Amino acid sequence: MHFSIILLHLAGATLLLLYAVHLVRTGMERAHAPILRQLFGEARGGHTRAAAGGAAMAVMLQSSTAVAMLACGFAAGAVLALPTGLALLLGADLGSALVVRVLSFDLGWLIPVCLLAGGVMHLKLPGQKIRETGRMVLGVGFVLLSLKLLGEATGPLRNAELLPMISGYLAQDYLTAFLLGAVFTWLIHSSVAAVLMITALASQGLVSLEAGIPLILGANVGSGLIAFWLSRGMGPAARRLPLGNLIFRACGTVVALVAIQLFSLPVGWLGSNAGVALINLHVLFNACLGVFCLPLTGAMARLTTTLLSEAPVRTKDDDLVARRITALDRAVTGVPTLALASATRELLRMGELVELMFRPVMDMFKSGTSEQIARLRSLDEDVNDAHTGIKLYIAEVNRGRLTSEEARRGIELTDVAINLEHAGDVIAKNLLVLAAERSEKNLNFSKEGWAEMTDLHARVAENMQLALNVLISNDLAAARQLVAEKERIRTQERQSHEQHLRRLQSGKMESIETSDIHLEAVRAFKEINSLLVTIAYPLLTQSGDLLSSRLVRLA
Repeated sequence: MHFSIILLHLAGATLLLLYAVHLVRTGMERAHAPILRQLFGEARGGHTRAAAGGAAMAVMLQSSTAVAMLACGFAAGAVLALPTGLALLLGADLGSALVVRVLSFDLGWLIPVCLLAGGVMHLKLPGQKIRETGRMVLGVGFVLLSLKLLGEATGPLRNAELLPMISGYLAQDYLTAFLLGAVFTWLIHSSVAAVLMITALASQGLVSLEAGIPLILGANVGSGLIAFWLSRGMGPAARRLPLGNLIFRACGTVVALVAIQLFSLPVGWLGSNAGVALINLHVLFNACLGVFCLPLTGAMARLTTTLLSEAPVRTKDDDLVARRITALDRAVTGVPTLALASATRELLRMGELVELMFRPVMDMFKSGTSEQIARLRSLDEDVNDAHTGIKLYIAEVNRGRLTSEEARRGIELTDVAINLEHAGDVIAKNLLVLAAERSEKNLNFSKEGWAEMTDLHARVAENMQLALNVLISNDLAAARQLVAEKERIRTQERQSHEQHLRRLQSGKMESIETSDIHLEAVRAFKEINSLLVTIAYPLLTQSGDLLSSRLVRLA
């Protein structure tokens, strides 16, 4: 087979592997988000439970990076403590390694089963959860198929001279092999895919065990680099998690490399061939990393806090300057396409301000001080300013010549700004007022009521992220998912309402004392979610996926 054809087959198999891992992760996030939220909640119960929860989430998402980014979001909202988050990521790294171990077995017989079952579930059966679970099953089938294709594509290379020469060189130069593994993993943004590819080549005899060891250890550092890179635009509180995990992994790989070279550790004993031995080394490395680094999470938290300190406290004048920062570009008001793009960027900033107000709401209900609540409520002024600015800006753009499509888009963006401003008012004038009332009266929610509120808040927070993604991407599937969430939130709010009334009937004192606060809070969560869902309506209306009325047509 010609070398260019071999490269084409390798590239196709590699991209199929990356796409398959993405399918599994997307299906899991869309179909089983409540399970992920539950695991995150349980992970805050201690470092050992955090590590176990992180491992479980990584297995379900087939990605430690996905777990890391979710954890960064919770850390940014001050919901996840830094030492606990580091423990969670250590567990996620081990979970990701276990996924590689399972996928490396000879499961070729599962390929047609997964493709058939997943295809039927995703394309033919009703219900979003079933369809997204089908997406996951399809993803697993594609992973196994891509590994088979990788094996077939690399078969002709066994007799070639180039790869053995490269493998021989890497076996002698551990540093180059280590850096190659790290850079390759970072480039493809998937440690699962990188390790599977390296071990597949080793199983084919194209990469020797001596060259594979530094490649695998480098892939582990590359895995830490992915989350560190993706979090670069976040605040210090969020970036400390991937930084601490990266430091753990870098130190661990250095120790492992030195130990293997100095003491000639018999890595070959870990498996019947080089591929199996490398996979088992990958699992063993992450298991040891978890065991030895778990007690050091507190020290690492202090180190990363020192390395990434919070920005200095702003003065009142600084706040005024910050509030003037806007994405609205007056220089392009005469070019509707650019002006509407500018308004969309400002809407995204406005949405992020609303999210910044909303994420800590449950913390305010739990232990928020009057100063903290007042600081959050002050963000509503920024939201109102952004709302006014967007409306006036689009009105100015509308004075020029616009196509019917541009005029329609301007109206849609104005409506989004109005609804986001309303959501900010619900948070500031309802939820945070209720949090202040609970604090002043020193009331405590019942265990069941608190769990209902926390779950509902977490789901609305996820929908807020989804709504902002729809605003930017115009993704039709995401828009459909967002609208489907409206009925789920409505059902969840109604169930909480009914369960709360049953607790009142049973005479539960905590429920009696917090009755008004509980009912108003869950109603506010539903109202905020309904406002977010409206972001998807224009896109779905245009595609014909949204009915004009929920009423049954009369004969």
